[in-house]
Amino acid sequence: MQVGKSEVSESYAKALVELADEKGKLEAVHADVDAVSSLMKENKKLSDLIMNPIVDADKKRAVLAKIAKEAGFQQYTVNFLNLLVEKDRLSLVPEICECFEDFYCQMTDTQVATLRSAVKLEQEQQFLIAKKLQELTGSKNIKLKPVIDSSLIAGFVVEYGSSQIDLSIRGQIERVADQLTKEMTAKLA
Repeated sequence: MQVGKSEVSESYAKALVELADEKGKLEAVHADVDAVSSLMKENKKLSDLIMNPIVDADKKRAVLAKIAKEAGFQQYTVNFLNLLVEKDRLSLVPEICECFEDFYCQMTDTQVATLRSAVKLEQEQQFLIAKKLQELTGSKNIKLKPVIDSSLIAGFVVEYGSSQIDLSIRGQIERVADQLTKEMTAKLA
């Protein structure tokens, strides 16, 4: 079991990933799960409605059906969401989405890297960073998780596995300060 994730969430995520793979719809279901995850993070009203145990299951099903139809979700995804409604497991959707992503990355040999930058980077910039990271790591696929960190001043930091590439202004300032400290300490000794 992965740290911090419940066995129930992992079981649901694994079942969906295996079904989608078996049916040749892994990429399409992955896109659906990404959309659900984004919606839950970005739309507090929707998240609150779906997570609310007082809201009737039929209303939740209707809301999810409307979203699924508008987004063009795969039938497997729709059936999966309905199963979560039936089993009263919608509160686990964010965690299930995370587990699904983990299983998806394992199945597709995808390395996940966190990309911290001072400002939001354009898609093309992210693509170029991912491509360069692929070359450096030899990974088949790279998935970047962008994070805005204004403390970097400018530039970016990529963290993958146990490695880090720091191309930020803050990192450069810290390296210069460390070097100056070492030189001053050496001269005083």
